[in-house]
Amino acid sequence: MKQKIGAALKAGLPISIGFVPVSVAFGILAKACGVTLLECFLFSAVVFAGASQFIALNLLVSGMGPGGIVLTTLLVNFRHFLMSASLATRLGHLPKRYLFPMAFGITDEVFSVLSFTRGDISKTHVFLVELCAYSAWVGGSVAGFILGGFLPEILSKSMGVALYALLLAILLPEVKASFRALILAISSALLNTWLVYLDILPKGWTIIVCIVIVASMGSFFMTFEKEEENP
Repeated sequence: MKQKIGAALKAGLPISIGFVPVSVAFGILAKACGVTLLECFLFSAVVFAGASQFIALNLLVSGMGPGGIVLTTLLVNFRHFLMSASLATRLGHLPKRYLFPMAFGITDEVFSVLSFTRGDISKTHVFLVELCAYSAWVGGSVAGFILGGFLPEILSKSMGVALYALLLAILLPEVKASFRALILAISSALLNTWLVYLDILPKGWTIIVCIVIVASMGSFFMTFEKEEENP
């Protein structure tokens, strides 16, 4: 049992180390955006969605309504349905009552670590890996919020660059591996710029339109690629 716990903590530790600086940046930015400490804590404790939290903050400051923010977060995090479904095929031996709390703790990093775990995955291993990620993210957010009270305002607001760094870290490996991913990324940027220039949509809704259109394009490309590989 101790060996299993040690293996789970060893797998979760790198995620914790990677989450701390980004979550601290989120906490600092939340403070700069006028969010309260309780709201910052609930942001991370209830949503627990990395990039979506940064996006939600930006949309909140831009004046977008709750419905639009929730919809945007849902679209950005839709990949979690696929990741959870993929892991569920390997966790079929566990009672179903554990699947919902496990699904809540899934992030890109947790999914990657669990995907490379060989053999059957125990519930202890999953929960400990997720606990490492969750505690680092929530704790870092609160610590960043408190730290934000001691930083100059211009430095606090500059933490918004952490969002772009996080998204680039996710995007670049895909772009290097697939030319189609590069086309989709450029198309998304151009479409968003065009919609912002036209100013025909309510504040914040350009990103929703971009997600739907570019995701549909990506789905078409994937289908076309599979047809090429299997004529």
